Amino acid sequence: MTGYLRPTSLADAVAARAAHPDWLVLAGGTDLMVNAPHRPVPAGIVDLWGCAELRGIARDGETLRLGAGTTWLDVVQSALVAAHAPILGAAAREIGAPQIQARGTIGGNVATSSPVGDSLPVLLALDATLGLASPRGRRVVPYRDFATGYRTTSLDADELIAAVVVPVPDAATRLSWRKVGTRAAQSISKVMAAAAIHVEDGVIAWARFGLGAVAARPIRAAAAEAAAAGRPADEATARAVADALAGEIRPITDVRSAADYRLEVAQALLVRFVLNAGRS
Repeated sequence: MTGYLRPTSLADAVAARAAHPDWLVLAGGTDLMVNAPHRPVPAGIVDLWGCAELRGIARDGETLRLGAGTTWLDVVQSALVAAHAPILGAAAREIGAPQIQARGTIGGNVATSSPVGDSLPVLLALDATLGLASPRGRRVVPYRDFATGYRTTSLDADELIAAVVVPVPDAATRLSWRKVGTRAAQSISKVMAAAAIHVEDGVIAWARFGLGAVAARPIRAAAAEAAAAGRPADEATARAVADALAGEIRPITDVRSAADYRLEVAQALLVRFVLNAGRS
């Protein structure tokens, strides 16, 4: 018979995870339940839904802290997110139907680590960090280092994601996000892109570009970022960014889209982001 635990505190959740590293960790269940018919029956389930300690959004100095159990509906409705990380709220609105948003969690999206996870390019662009908890204590991991391959992460067998922490962008940082799919709502992405571009006197001091659905995992476009840094936010820089991107990503062709289309769309999005930063 499958075991089942429903901890109500983070300490109990960590203890359950450590005691049963082979058990399935269940947050909102919106990914796991879809795939359940295609998986072996798990040895047990650690259900985190009842752990109120993992829920909530708060400002802590110059960061926003989102508990890993915070739902996408919580994100959509958060005034703090709207004020300080609006592209995260925009991404949350695109995550399935309202029923999915009411159950799906930010920690679940991060842990599943799908290359088409809608929030993940945004977390890359915002330079988010993850708070991880285990019986050994807590550690902080930059999200850019967390996804290691196709649906694989650096999370240890006895660890849980406790929080996602997002630095609050300053007034000179332009934020952009866009999802491209086959329809306007409830669509799996063909390409996603997010950007945080810091502009001073018309010049891009630095840029962070997060991309989804163009590689085996969500990625930062490092070459494109380097092509933007220190240059005006103009047409020439936008073209340089697009050229650099072509040299660093190798999208695949699958049932959702073709490789050439994915590259062209990703380039077009980064061009748009750079030009919009120059106009802001």
